[in-house]
Amino acid sequence: MTPSTSPRQKIKRRPVHGVLLLDKPLGLSSNQALQKAKWLMRAEKAGHTGTLDPLATGVLPLCFGAATKFSQMQLEADKTYEAVLLLGQKTSTADAEGDVIETRDVPQITPALLEQLTQQFSGEQSQVPPMYSALKKDGKALYEYARAGQEVEREARHVVIHSLHLSVAHDDRAPAAIRAIVHCSKGTYIRTLGEDIGEAIGCGAHLGFLRRIETGGFKDSQCVSLPALEAMNEAERDACLLAPQSLVAGSPSVSLDSADAGRFLSGLRRRGEPGRWGAENQPLVQVFGSDPYAFLGTAHVTANELIPERLLSPIEVQDMLQNAASAGPALHLHEPPALA
Repeated sequence: MTPSTSPRQKIKRRPVHGVLLLDKPLGLSSNQALQKAKWLMRAEKAGHTGTLDPLATGVLPLCFGAATKFSQMQLEADKTYEAVLLLGQKTSTADAEGDVIETRDVPQITPALLEQLTQQFSGEQSQVPPMYSALKKDGKALYEYARAGQEVEREARHVVIHSLHLSVAHDDRAPAAIRAIVHCSKGTYIRTLGEDIGEAIGCGAHLGFLRRIETGGFKDSQCVSLPALEAMNEAERDACLLAPQSLVAGSPSVSLDSADAGRFLSGLRRRGEPGRWGAENQPLVQVFGSDPYAFLGTAHVTANELIPERLLSPIEVQDMLQNAASAGPALHLHEPPALA
C-alpha cells in the first residue's frame, strides 16, 4: 500500500505593511530567508533590499506590502561590513566555500603594513565583480557561468570605501588573518576587496567570515533572528515591524489636509506658498495626511510645488491606519516623524 499523505496546509495570507530587520543566518540565501519570514508573517507581498551571500550574516531589511515601494532607498544606501580575511590561500569563490586554488607564504603582518593597506584601499576604488556573483551578463547570472567552469569578461565598477579599519586577527584556518571593518558605497564586493588586499600583501587571501553590521542607518543590534521570530506569536511578530516610512527616515516631512491628501494620492501636484513645503528643491520629502500615521508616500519639491513620486494606494493607507489603531500603545516602533 502507498502510505497516505496529508495535503500541505495552506497559509491564509494577509496584508502586512512594514520593514522587518532580519539578522540573516549563515547558510541561507537572502531569498530563502525572505520566503521563511514571509511565511511566518503570512504576508501577501514581500521583497528584500539587496542580496547577502549565503556565507554572510547580518542586517537584511525585508519589506512587506507598501514598504516594497521604497526598497530602492536601501539598495542605494551605504553599508558597513565586518570581515575576516584568511591570508595565504586563494579560493575559487574568494570565500571559504570555494576550493583552494593557490597557496603562498604569508609575510609578517605589521602595523606599518596595515596602515599602508588602509591608505591604499580607502576612498574611490575600481573593482572587477567576482564571477561568483548575481550580476547578469547576456541575461544570465555570473555565478551560472562560474559553476559551468566559464569565466567571462566583466567591466570594472566604481565604488567608494568611505572608511576602512584593519587589524590582526587569529583564525585556526590560516597562518595569519586580518579583521576588516568596511564602510562602503553600494555595489562594493567585500570578497573582491579581500582578494585585492591579499594580492597587495603578496600572499593571496579569501573571506572566512562576513557580516553586514549596518545598512542605510539600520544596525545589527536592531535585528531579529529567524529562530526568535519563529518563537513569537503573530502579534509579537507584527510588533517587530518598522513603518514603511522608516526607509526614508531623515528626509523632511509635510502634512496635507484631507482634500489635498486625496488629490496627492491621485498623483496631482500640490502648489503652495513659498516655504509651505519646506526648503526649495528638496529631492525627497515624506508626505502624511492629517492623521500622523497616514503615510501617503514620497515627493520632491520644485518651484513651490509638491510633486508626487512613490505613492501608497488608498487601501494601503487604510490598512496602516487600522493596524495603528489595533496596536495601540505598543506601536513605539511606528512613531512617525514630527510633521511640518
